[in-house]
Amino acid sequence: MNSAGLALIIVTTAMFSGIGILSTRGQSLSIEDYITARNSTGLGATIATLVASSMGAWILFSPAEASVTAGITALIGYALSSAAALFSYAWLGQRLRTMMPEGQSIAEYVFYRFGRGMYALALIITAFYMSVFLTAELTGIALAVQMAFGVPLGLTAAIVGTGTLIYTALGGLRASIFTDKIQSGLILPLLAVMFVVSLTHVADFRQITHIAPDLFNLGSLAGIEYGATLLIAIVSAELFNQANWQRVYVADSSQTMRRAFLSAGLIILPIILMVGSFGFFAVGAGTADVPSVALIAFIINATPPWLVLVTMVLAITLIMSSMDSLLNGLVSLFTVDLVRLRPQIDQYHLLHLARGGSVVLAGLAILIASQGYSVLYLFLVADLVCAAAVFPTYYGLFNPRLSGTVALVASISGIIAGALYFPDPTFSQGNLLLSFLIAFMVPTLLSFLLARLQLGIPFDFRHLQEKVVAPGRTTEKVG
Repeated sequence: MNSAGLALIIVTTAMFSGIGILSTRGQSLSIEDYITARNSTGLGATIATLVASSMGAWILFSPAEASVTAGITALIGYALSSAAALFSYAWLGQRLRTMMPEGQSIAEYVFYRFGRGMYALALIITAFYMSVFLTAELTGIALAVQMAFGVPLGLTAAIVGTGTLIYTALGGLRASIFTDKIQSGLILPLLAVMFVVSLTHVADFRQITHIAPDLFNLGSLAGIEYGATLLIAIVSAELFNQANWQRVYVADSSQTMRRAFLSAGLIILPIILMVGSFGFFAVGAGTADVPSVALIAFIINATPPWLVLVTMVLAITLIMSSMDSLLNGLVSLFTVDLVRLRPQIDQYHLLHLARGGSVVLAGLAILIASQGYSVLYLFLVADLVCAAAVFPTYYGLFNPRLSGTVALVASISGIIAGALYFPDPTFSQGNLLLSFLIAFMVPTLLSFLLARLQLGIPFDFRHLQEKVVAPGRTTEKVG
């Protein structure tokens, strides 16, 4: 184990944890501050928190893997899908803010719009997806540090997970947003340094095209299928990411929110293309044997040792910027439920229960990440169920005749239909693109057709404004 590398991980984690703790000094937090921080950020801060929370450690793994596996078309599809996920919030977020100005989650909207059945499905999907995401992030950074410095998986997971937990549990969403502003200002320069220096250590690009010419074929069927699958999977899943919905409400106005999501999408797009190009670098350097760690392998084996240190600082920054958002987003889901089930609960106990929930979630993520399990298959399963539920969920924002029963039946039908063609864990059978297409199209068609046949009373969207009350919307403050 490289002691200097371990020290770097500890110092970087402690620095951001300390910044997060300092941001909470002297503040009194209500539960509303802790999980919503409603209307509290301007355009620059909203863009910063979106960029930082959207760019987790996954960007050091997945885009390069797409390049190695299916080539430049897949990479372009990845970049467009990631940007499209953020762009979609500019439209859907404005719609939900208008209808539910006191709301804070998509699951909460589903409860009041569709009823308990569809709500239970949406809550399970959101919690499952975000939990897998959280575990994958922590697992990814543990594997990266192990490759670079030989640090045991459990030690890295414990250091980074605990450091992030401390300030997130103390300061909630406000601490997450504060650290996001610092982290986004560090992430972009570090990415630029990593990319520019790496370019000087890349073999002749003509040599790379000779080694793997298929990777640069824009008409590659494999690349097109990969990109199409990512478009459905990423956009659908991200629309169930509570961390993003929190940031819909944190912006100080709908106009700020809209501009921030569009700007963040435009920033993310070239970044995905940039980090994905490391897959091609790795192919040229002969370090792409394991596509999922192609970027890390290239940095370790083909660039100066000091760039490895820069990359690990970047990786820690990325994981902490996304982990705090995921932790607080998950906690916010269940906090709203607790308020609805036990409206008599006071601010003091509610805030402490939210903090306790953060500890439990972080502890489970650290425990699982220390084992180094691959969560790719679980990610795909979560993406599939998101793809099945996404259209009925959001069609209900626009069509008052779509009932909760129809939305639930359509979503479950899509999950079952898509599962019939979903690959097995070995990926030796099934068709991933076909399963996602079917999972998305079946609920879409059923929602269109059955909504037209509904003879009952259309849903009155004014009920969303009348029924939804922000948790803890009082003047009471707790420390």
